[in-house]
Amino acid sequence: MTAPGRPDGRRGDHKVPVEALRTFPDRIDVRSPSEFAEDHIPGATSHPVLDDAERARIGTMHAQASAFAAKRAGAALVARNIAAMLEAEFADKPRDWAPLVYCWRGGKRSGALTHMLNEIGWRAVQLDGGYRAYRRHVVANLAALPGRFRFVVVCGLTGSGKSRLLGTLADIGAQVLDLEGLAQHRGSLLGDLPDAPQPTQKWFESQLLEALERLDPARPVYVESESRKIGTVQVPDALLDAMRAADCVSLDTPRPLRVALLKEEYAHFLADPAALSKRLAHLVGLHGKKTIAQWDAAAAAGDWDTLVGELLVRHYDPTYARSIERNFPRIGEAIHIAPTDIGQAAFRATAHELDARVRARAAER
Repeated sequence: MTAPGRPDGRRGDHKVPVEALRTFPDRIDVRSPSEFAEDHIPGATSHPVLDDAERARIGTMHAQASAFAAKRAGAALVARNIAAMLEAEFADKPRDWAPLVYCWRGGKRSGALTHMLNEIGWRAVQLDGGYRAYRRHVVANLAALPGRFRFVVVCGLTGSGKSRLLGTLADIGAQVLDLEGLAQHRGSLLGDLPDAPQPTQKWFESQLLEALERLDPARPVYVESESRKIGTVQVPDALLDAMRAADCVSLDTPRPLRVALLKEEYAHFLADPAALSKRLAHLVGLHGKKTIAQWDAAAAAGDWDTLVGELLVRHYDPTYARSIERNFPRIGEAIHIAPTDIGQAAFRATAHELDARVRARAAER
């Protein structure tokens, strides 16, 4: 809902509700860098009117001196920081620039910058309720939106190429929700991506909501079978429930191709057997010291086919099979499909075949 009398939701006091976000693609987050790092509105840029140290100093002054002294000192800092923005980051903004500005509660920090930008002549607006209102919006919509979509869950044993298939489906124009891409994790013990730390839970959810809002409910949405947690982040309950009630696809990639694919996708471990050994140590409780020592020796010797094959047969395949049967009850009705190779052409052919079969099944209902 937008404010009365203005199609963009803008009010006379330059405030707009969170529902008007799409009207303002230019978004300025004036909170401190640490607040921005934890979570922010997608597309926002960080322009703190008080950095972390300054915010802490003003807070201490407020507690130990007086509110008046803190406001006076804070105002001076905010004025200097806004002046620096005007002389640098905002210096080349066009006359019709209309950014949305927000802070934690839609209060003084965002109000100060919004006021100054409007005094200059730009058409800045302040997010009513600030980040807190946006966060409530995220939580509420992640509880409601997943039920609108017809998900198709891509299942398959570790190394079958589920992520590769999703990427290819996206390339041919199908709708895809890439949870592991958003989570920056492949969803297993060895799933951490090199040089790509996982997002915070809140930032994962912000990106997830943005991805869901881009989807068309009239078309199927392909998503990989996931457990409740992907690394350190958790899939929201409503989305998980919708996925577990969805139609399934079983990607039945032959084991030799799975071994070859895993060697490609986990090349960073092949280049660093010591790092792999540290991860395998977590499996001692399940497989015993003798087995882990054998796997470490295979890694040290570069016998990757043996190691990957052993990990699949003795660890990943039994674990995944139990999880699929427990969490995706419609797996027995799945469309079965298998790539003939791990190359791009084979996966493209598989994606086209799968999408056609999914659409045909939907038309039969």
